[in-house]
Amino acid sequence: MKNEVKTTNIRFNLGKEIQKKAWQYLQTMDKKKFKSYSNAVSIAIVYFFERYYRSENDPYLETREKEEKFIERIVSSVESSIEKSLPFFLSGCAAVINSSSSPPPEKSKPEENFDWDFLGE
Repeated sequence: MKNEVKTTNIRFNLGKEIQKKAWQYLQTMDKKKFKSYSNAVSIAIVYFFERYYRSENDPYLETREKEEKFIERIVSSVESSIEKSLPFFLSGCAAVINSSSSPPPEKSKPEENFDWDFLGE
């Protein structure tokens, strides 16, 4: 257990925009989710480098992720629309089923309304 903890110092130059932004995030982070600066910095470093190496090996990773999010939004929208219109659709189906249980109306035969004179005698 002697070598399990490593110590380092981080210095933020607030005159540089990226470092200032990083410092502001650390100051406003949710202390319930991120227990300490070490925890937040560790998560950020691991997330950054895992993504960096994945995108280095897969140059279309970001594009594919955007497409997947777009598809998820489309599917979600369609599901929502179906949920809203399903009761109306089902009531229409029930009405058709109920009307088909009554006897069908009299249909005329096509031969009765057809002029057969063109055939000649």
